[in-house]
Amino acid sequence: MSNTANGQTVEAVSKIKRFLPLLIIVAVFALFFILGLDEYLSFNALSDNRDKLLEFVAENYVIALLIYSVLYTIAVAASLPGGLLLTISGGFLFGWFVGGLVTVIAATVGATILFMVAATSVGEVLRQKAGPWLKRLEHGFQDNALSYLLFLRLVPAFPFWLVNIAPAFLGVSLRTYIIGTFVGIIPGTFVFAFLGTGLDSIIVEQQEKVAACKASGAAVCNENFELGSLITTEIIWAFVALGVISLIPIIIKRVKRSA
Repeated sequence: MSNTANGQTVEAVSKIKRFLPLLIIVAVFALFFILGLDEYLSFNALSDNRDKLLEFVAENYVIALLIYSVLYTIAVAASLPGGLLLTISGGFLFGWFVGGLVTVIAATVGATILFMVAATSVGEVLRQKAGPWLKRLEHGFQDNALSYLLFLRLVPAFPFWLVNIAPAFLGVSLRTYIIGTFVGIIPGTFVFAFLGTGLDSIIVEQQEKVAACKASGAAVCNENFELGSLITTEIIWAFVALGVISLIPIIIKRVKRSA
């Protein structure tokens, strides 16, 4: 009886250890919206606090950089919205190179945390219950894991959070995941960080438009600005082209097999 009780206790503790990181991530995600923190991840909030942010960065550059990297890591690990704004803000506050580099590192760390949590908490359970179809998909993905992962990272058609956790259910190794994530997000991150370097002029222009609108006595003044408008069709096609290039090794391999 004692052995049975001890076994149940050990099993319970094991389950808690396995699911605790997942529960923490869910709690962070829920608190983000409960506390209304999503209101701060907007262009209007960035515009309203422009002077304070620039002053803080100028006086506390290293600390500001650390705060930014930690916040970005948490945002990615907890799958919080606002990744585009954060990336552009990094370029705006720290310059395209430093902002882009820190963002790539923070995003990779955050994505890796989420990947490991998903793999250890629900990945194995899902694979056991899914049956043979997932096994076939897993084997097909693993044969060309790096190329597929690069494609998913490069082409902006897939939600970042989904690409973070999907490989965990497909048995992708941690090493392959880290390499694919780090390399795959470099082009997009630096493009958006570079766009951030021109954000200050957009903020000033937007503030001037709103001020002029209010001064004219207009009943409604549009204070909203969509960051998505910065992303042109040319940028999207460039990412698609990079994604196609990442699949070339797979195409060559299949051609050789069929020859």
